[in-house]
Amino acid sequence: MIIAIDGPAASGKGTIATLVAEHFGYDCLDTGLLYRAVARDVRARGGALDDEAGAARAAAALDTTTLDDAELRTAAMGEAASVVAGHPAVRAALLDLQRQFARRPPGAVIDGRDIGTVVCPDADVKIFVTADVEVRARRRFDELVHRGEAVTFEGVLDVIRKRDARDQGRAAAPLRPAPDAVVLDTTNITVIAALQAALDIIAKVTGAKA
Repeated sequence: MIIAIDGPAASGKGTIATLVAEHFGYDCLDTGLLYRAVARDVRARGGALDDEAGAARAAAALDTTTLDDAELRTAAMGEAASVVAGHPAVRAALLDLQRQFARRPPGAVIDGRDIGTVVCPDADVKIFVTADVEVRARRRFDELVHRGEAVTFEGVLDVIRKRDARDQGRAAAPLRPAPDAVVLDTTNITVIAALQAALDIIAKVTGAKA
């Protein structure tokens, strides 16, 4: 079973993916961390984020055991990841890694921005999570403040809007729902309600009781 969960920044896709994976006992991969780790490694080597060849080399040499690095969760690393994620060569370098993860038995939940369209177009279930941009900005702002980062709501909102524009406008694997994805809007619902909605979608699509 492969469950693909896509969506824009701070839509709640990561939280939903984690909870769905726990519910079924599946492994879960946050593919955004892969791109954040690539950006971290490019910077650590003194490279430029807009150097596609250098970023691709970092992607090919990525050590996935370092994905728990707290630095990857910072706002700055999220912005850096958005830059390297726009490089087709970087996306190509990480594609096989993601597909190998998806094949793990008994199943896998993978969240990102192109899982249902590019990484796993044959996924058993595809969910596209979305929410109003200001609600997403408020969630991300609260998260960053909780981590002790000095940010403003207006600044976070601006970053989210620019991130959306980059993700939706890039030539390589732009952010968009797969034709057969079910859209889940989390703007006005709780985490528990969002989880139940996702489980209901999975049950309906697979014909099995979630």
